Amino acid sequence: MTPNSPTLADLGWSADFQCQLAEDELASLTPARVTGVHRDRLSVLTIEGPQELRLTPDLPAGDIAVGDWVLADHEMGRAARLLDRHSRIFRRAAGDASREQLIVANVDAVFITTTCTEEFNEARLERYLALCHAGGVPPVFVLTKVDRTDDPESYLDRLRAIGPKVPAIALNAKAPDAVEALKPWCGPGRTVAFLGMSGVGKSTLASALTGLDLDTGDVREDDMKGRHTTTAREMHAIPGGGWLIDTPGMRELRLTDMAEGIDAAFGEISDLAEQCRFRDCSHGPEPGCAVQAAVKAGEVDAARVERWKKLRAEDAEHSASALDRRRRGKSLSKLVKQAKKSKRET
Repeated sequence: MTPNSPTLADLGWSADFQCQLAEDELASLTPARVTGVHRDRLSVLTIEGPQELRLTPDLPAGDIAVGDWVLADHEMGRAARLLDRHSRIFRRAAGDASREQLIVANVDAVFITTTCTEEFNEARLERYLALCHAGGVPPVFVLTKVDRTDDPESYLDRLRAIGPKVPAIALNAKAPDAVEALKPWCGPGRTVAFLGMSGVGKSTLASALTGLDLDTGDVREDDMKGRHTTTAREMHAIPGGGWLIDTPGMRELRLTDMAEGIDAAFGEISDLAEQCRFRDCSHGPEPGCAVQAAVKAGEVDAARVERWKKLRAEDAEHSASALDRRRRGKSLSKLVKQAKKSKRET
């Protein structure tokens, strides 16, 4: 449930959004925060309460994420324009390297959630970090199921090794005090979201934060994997102020156009790479590689370097493919326009 009459500040509105409005838009259109995206319409919140807006062909559902701000044309019952975001989480769409799939928008913190179990995976967590850094969203590590281990500190150490500057908290998602550990990142006008595999406790924490009975699922004990519980992205009010965007568990994280995000997630390695003798250093056997020198000196984990190289290669491949598709699309569009022009002239 959402407040019936929130202020724009309650909804997360800021000066960055206000300055995007033209004078005529201020008089005729209303800012609206997207709480749900459907095939042909949006669920939104305005200062007048929840509403539904029709989508138009020039503003398709795939271009909008939960958390976005749109301008509502109430006379036409439609979303008139999408405002620029201050942050977003996105990944490459399945089967199409040229298109990004939006996950959430305009969030102030993302809780990257994992567990003190066999589910814990550095490579996957580094991908989540790259997503956050690429989208300009501050990440927070949330380590759940501390009751499953006698040494939760060892898991926190592993988190610090891959994100030394990222806040990390350990908790039992079902404990009464779990919400208090998350409160420093919540508050009036602030929006948070969870990222992580199914079964790590995201829905349990989301229910505790919002006071809603959100769907949760048990974890299969044989492989420690959870059933998918949340099936759609939704925005919910947090008692005391703020918003939570609940997201489905994601089994695949395809990276495209995230070179800066990857380097930020592996900051200590990317800094070393700038010191290599050759600009095109592959960080392998060639001489003068500062990265491999640090590995040999025991200053950098060799396995982490290999994961960095793998992500960079994956991103470069997908980004090149996306660029090629965009170029071919522009060429085809140009040919179509020329054909139409020639037909009109004849």
